[in-house]
Amino acid sequence: MAGPNVGAKPPSGTAASGVADTGFVCLAAAFAALGGLLFGYDTGVISGAVIFIKRDFSLATFPQELVVSVVLAGAATGALTGGRLADRFGRRRTLLATSVIFIAGAIICAVAPSLTMLVVGRAVVGVGIGLACTTVPVYISEVSPATARGWQVSLFQLAITIGILAAYLVDYAYAESAAWRWMLGLAAVPGAILGLGMLFMPESPRWLAEHGDMNAAHAVLGRIRGTPDVGTEMEEIRRSVEHARERGRWSDLLAPAIRPALIIGIGLAIFQQITGINTVIYYAPTIIQSAGISSAAGAILATAGIGLVNVIMTIVSMWLIDRVGRRPLLLTGIAGMVLCLGVLGLAFRLISANATLAWMAVVTLMAYVAFFAISLGPIFWLLIAEIYPLKIRGLAEGTAAGANWIFNLIVSITFLSLVELLGASWTFWLYGALAVASWFFSYYLVPETKGRTLEEIERFWHSQRSSVVPDTAAD
Repeated sequence: MAGPNVGAKPPSGTAASGVADTGFVCLAAAFAALGGLLFGYDTGVISGAVIFIKRDFSLATFPQELVVSVVLAGAATGALTGGRLADRFGRRRTLLATSVIFIAGAIICAVAPSLTMLVVGRAVVGVGIGLACTTVPVYISEVSPATARGWQVSLFQLAITIGILAAYLVDYAYAESAAWRWMLGLAAVPGAILGLGMLFMPESPRWLAEHGDMNAAHAVLGRIRGTPDVGTEMEEIRRSVEHARERGRWSDLLAPAIRPALIIGIGLAIFQQITGINTVIYYAPTIIQSAGISSAAGAILATAGIGLVNVIMTIVSMWLIDRVGRRPLLLTGIAGMVLCLGVLGLAFRLISANATLAWMAVVTLMAYVAFFAISLGPIFWLLIAEIYPLKIRGLAEGTAAGANWIFNLIVSITFLSLVELLGASWTFWLYGALAVASWFFSYYLVPETKGRTLEEIERFWHSQRSSVVPDTAAD
């Protein structure tokens, strides 16, 4: 679970270049983090809760998968509709509605008297996740000065991993009492804080400009920049709005100059999921219990360690991604994932003969998450924000993100069934084989974008036509 434009280099020379540290910008960053935290918490909390939900509702394999995975169907719905809602009603109103949806979903889950009602609550939470992942980054990017935009969106991505870790810690705190309703219901608290905060936040100046209210856009921009001297930036917004009126069409995605970028975006979206990461996020305690750590609290605590590794390595990736480059991190990380999935399959094959190998499985899971956190995790979201021309950027990003949610759903709803059919060893080896395929895909198709402006990347695709040359790194 992650956000776009990680480590992007903002353009220089903007009117706002000296106001990156205004109080409003810091507040906006905090709300970006809160939206990401909700995203991460609601996707991660089910991993511990499902252990007790399974017992209380006497769930077989498929109902367990349904409780975990229905949130992804809701998220896909929210993501596909969120952009249109935010464009029509405004970013601020959409985020207010998102907070209400988060609160409602959390309460429904907490009081659910039946499996059916729990599934409904999880679907509602999923809609909130989908709306958050499309609207929060857009709002933050549109109110941020250029010099702050990169770290703020990176902070949103980091907050997703913090939310997942927080979910694991809450799961552990309530594990002894088996209080899964509290685990799910506590998401209402940050949801309420998000809603209350947005009541005092202004609408995006770009959205106001797009809807013809230039006076209000100018007033809001002056307020959030802390200076009335925003004429240069307003002129940039006017030009951007004029250019954006030439909206891209679905047929544009298949143009010869765009098709390679579309293949890369959708391909990385699929590989990010089918290499198994969300089986760890959603089912980590279940996996750990099957490895031989029978205590629910012990399994959840080990899962919290995995969440901590995810946070730390995401910070590392944020520091490295503009220094080392996208391709070296991507290829190194995927290679590490292949190795870990191979070892994990072997560990599950040998655990029956040696119980101490349970901790070997836990350590390998941590290493697998670490390699993912520096490669397919952040780099997918970064690349789909970089590689598409402006005219079709939103449409193309939405297509790649939609593919990501769909395959997230497919993998999460089939994981337990695969384990029953193939066994844990062969399931992880299958993910490992798919990771090998993702390495070759990345090696031959994914270009280096480090140090290049978005305009340079756009010219690259037009110059290459239907071929993609990986070695395009900037010196």
